[in-house]
Amino acid sequence: MRLKERAEVAEIGRKLFDEIAERVPAKIGKKATREAADRLGLEDVQALMYAIGSAKLSDRQVMEALVPGCTAEMPEEPSRTHAISIKGLTPGMGFSLAECCHPVPGDRIIGLRRKGESVEVHAIDCLQLADGEDADWVDLSWGQHSQGAVGRLNAVLYNRPGTLAEMAGVFARNNANVMNLELTQRDDPFHTYGVELEVQDLAHLTRILSALRASEAVAEADRV
Repeated sequence: MRLKERAEVAEIGRKLFDEIAERVPAKIGKKATREAADRLGLEDVQALMYAIGSAKLSDRQVMEALVPGCTAEMPEEPSRTHAISIKGLTPGMGFSLAECCHPVPGDRIIGLRRKGESVEVHAIDCLQLADGEDADWVDLSWGQHSQGAVGRLNAVLYNRPGTLAEMAGVFARNNANVMNLELTQRDDPFHTYGVELEVQDLAHLTRILSALRASEAVAEADRV
């Protein structure tokens, strides 16, 4: 990765770090930040910020590195499978959310069931459903209290200083955890990023897209 891009990702990390640091029971200064980097086996503070910005560390890991023991009383983060229930499945039947369309609670969904495999849950408009002719189709819907899944989007940013940090600020203000961030295309004066976000449901993802589209840093933002 070029030094400029690494610095931009680190700037994202710094914004996310500031939000994480507010949740620990201590005032965090330069000393605590350096010690956190050491505890995580990172070279320096810049490496820490890069690791946060590139989603290599969870909020909990950073909090524990800043103030060891501070997460002991925090509940464990629930897995997405525990937060999600699907109506229309035989009791005990396994399922997985399709990687091609990343359905989130609120999407209309359908399942593909193949012999010996768990049911694969797709958004109803997923283009990959055309490849499911050898599978049984199962009519599905989300359980009443389902929440928490990974949404995927593309964001086209203007190639100028601070735009990545502005996008990170949108995610932080909307309480969305970045699971993956990748520069997918350079076409000056624009850079396109693929982003995977942990969101509560379709309404949450839609709010984030609306906020991105309203930002001066963002030329386009769409779900994929």
